Amino acid sequence: MDFLLLSLIKAAVVAAVLLTTLAYLQWVERKVIAHIQVRLGPSRVGPHGLLQPLADVIKLITKEDLIPPHVNKFFYLAAPFLAITMSLLSISVIPFGSEVRVLGQTTWMQLTDLNIGVLFILAVSSMGVYGIALAGWASNNKYSLLGGLRSSAQMISYELPLSLAIASPLLLANTLSLRELVQKQGGFEFGFLPRWNIFQGPWPQIISFLIFVIAGFAETNRVPFDLPEAENELVAGFHTEYSSMKFAAFFMAEYANMITVTCLTTILFLGGWQPLFPASMGSNLVPPVIFVLAGLVALYHGLNPARRKDRFTLPVFAVVFFALAAVFLLPAAREAILPLFWFAAKTGFLLFVFIWIRGTLPRFRYDQLMAFTWKFLFPVAVLNLLVTGLLVALVP
Repeated sequence: MDFLLLSLIKAAVVAAVLLTTLAYLQWVERKVIAHIQVRLGPSRVGPHGLLQPLADVIKLITKEDLIPPHVNKFFYLAAPFLAITMSLLSISVIPFGSEVRVLGQTTWMQLTDLNIGVLFILAVSSMGVYGIALAGWASNNKYSLLGGLRSSAQMISYELPLSLAIASPLLLANTLSLRELVQKQGGFEFGFLPRWNIFQGPWPQIISFLIFVIAGFAETNRVPFDLPEAENELVAGFHTEYSSMKFAAFFMAEYANMITVTCLTTILFLGGWQPLFPASMGSNLVPPVIFVLAGLVALYHGLNPARRKDRFTLPVFAVVFFALAAVFLLPAAREAILPLFWFAAKTGFLLFVFIWIRGTLPRFRYDQLMAFTWKFLFPVAVLNLLVTGLLVALVP
């Protein structure tokens, strides 16, 4: 009974955190791109626009839900459901941290650990393309159909180098379990260099890391590979005929896929929840130092406000940051949440890179997209896998 209750609590916590992250990831993206383009971004709804995601949800829920008369109704309605379901399933096998004690039981910060977790994520993520392809076909709109076909060809092409990039670190770890992948990257070489796969011999997986991240951009339909929804060519692509929450489901799926790709990148190449440097060198003090500095910055700008409301909102944020720093200094709490901090920090940095690239690079042409994967990315991935396999076989 305790195990069932614990599983329900973990599922509820993961669902709540994931859905909140999906909502506020859009706010972060709009804010970051606004700063790149020297403008404000969301700033009207709530302090610093923090209630903008809630306003967007209310708008989409209350918006008129239109179903065009010429669509294939069953597949038209099934497409967004399929896309969002497949994108959320992957989170169930992602390990976010180490063991913790809850309700008197020791459990992992993970819903379930499959011994074929990597294959499960690959299988589920490859099914997500059916949602986009069905949306384009069922809309009975030539521009939507072109967007769906582009997405199908793009995902099939980029899944090949992505899978080959995953195979290389698996050769080093000799396991398909995501939890064991992280555990085998624990410890440090020479007392300071983390044994992450991106650094680990006999063949450091920096090439696999770059191939995986590039293919991840294409898999998630992000700039510079967002060809399925190229609005200057396809009037928004596969979701042209969608409105209200069905329209929102596709964007929720895109952001959920971003989170899955960044979490998987962290686990495969960056050591998961393992710290960047040993505790003896002060890795345990990184979170409180970061939060104290963030609190001081917020307090300074609150005392010297650029806008009138900053005088009231920024001191509140400063108190929150100082409280978080205090929590990380408590030995009992630190042991449980420190791994979660490192995992969230690495994943958050990769998400920032996704957003940064969107605000920096232009969209590729479709022929450039396909030529890049088949003429460059795929051969490099094959060569990297062969070299990794050879060195793993030869080096004891």
